[in-house]
This record gives sequence, C-alpha cells and structure tokens, in this order.
Amino acid sequence: MLFRTHQTSGCPIKREELTGIITKNYRQRALPTLLINEARDRLAATFGYEMREVQRTRASSTRAGRPSQPQQANAGAKSYILVSQLDPEVYHKCVEDKEAAPLSAFSFTVISLIHLAGGKISHEDLWHQLKRVGLNENDENHSVFSNNKKAPELLVHQRYLLKEKLAGSEGHVVMYELAERALDETISGILKDYISQY
Repeated sequence: MLFRTHQTSGCPIKREELTGIITKNYRQRALPTLLINEARDRLAATFGYEMREVQRTRASSTRAGRPSQPQQANAGAKSYILVSQLDPEVYHKCVEDKEAAPLSAFSFTVISLIHLAGGKISHEDLWHQLKRVGLNENDENHSVFSNNKKAPELLVHQRYLLKEKLAGSEGHVVMYELAERALDETISGILKDYISQY
C-alpha cells in the first residue's frame, strides 16, 4: 500500500490488485482478507495511516439536464486509500510534502468549485472559474502543473473526480463530477467547514 500509493500519486489501490499480489505465491482462500486486515492494523500502529476502503463510483446519467448523485458501482469494485491519522499540526510539520502544496491547493479549489456547482460542472465552466483565480487552461508551460489542461486528469485518476463525455445539441460536452474520494466524509466535512467561513 505504501509503495503503490507513492508510485500512483495517491490513486486508490484496487482490492483485486492486492489480492493478486497475495495469491501470487499462496493459494489459501481466506489469506487475502486476513493479510489486508493485518496490513490495516500495522499501517495504523506503525505509520499512522488508516487504510480506508472506498467503493468506486461511476458517473451518473443525466435526465433532462439535471445532475444526480454518483451511483455506486458493483460491490466487488472495492479500492483502498491511505488517510493520515496524525494530528494536522504534526502532519504539517513532519510529513507534508511542501512541493505538493500547489497541487493540493488546486485539488481543493477544483473540488470546492464542483461542490458549490451542485456536484457536477462542465469542463468550460470549471476553466472559466479557474481563470478567475489565475489559471489559464491553455498554459502549457505552467511552473507547477506544466500543461494546465492535463491537471484535472490527475484528479480523475486519483478518484476525486469522475469525467464523462455527454452528447448535446451543440456537440460533445465534458462534465466533471465528484467521485468517491471527494465525497468521503473527512474531505467533505473539511470542505463544508471551510466554505461556511466565507
């Protein structure tokens, strides 16, 4: 979990991937569940991480242009993420990667914008709002994101956002919707607290 989370820039790790690693050399049926539970305990006790299970969501279909809540995928599509259990001050002082701060700020801004838009926003509307805070979609030499146009794709891979291409009267429209990580109680709680202050 630690290495895969680092290698995939925080993308959720599928249960089937973990099970495949475990059953590569050992064929006992109950072993994956036993080892995943043991890993949860060790990650919490040793590293201060909660190995949280998340259900993958799929984009909701819209009816008459009305956005609806993301639908849960089938029960077998479980994934895991690591969430720090450390005190925020300790995490900020000892663990937080200062070089990742701009990406975290971008993620928080995008998730906030989509939350304020009712959980779903078009690609054009998202970039219209991001332009108001100084980010231009067509900037291919940004000092942090390199190619700004690709920055939301990382949030899609990390399962903060869902991306859906819809056919409309004016051609195809790309829509972004909050995914399971953005809908997580911890993140949505922090988001609501922050928004309510302003």
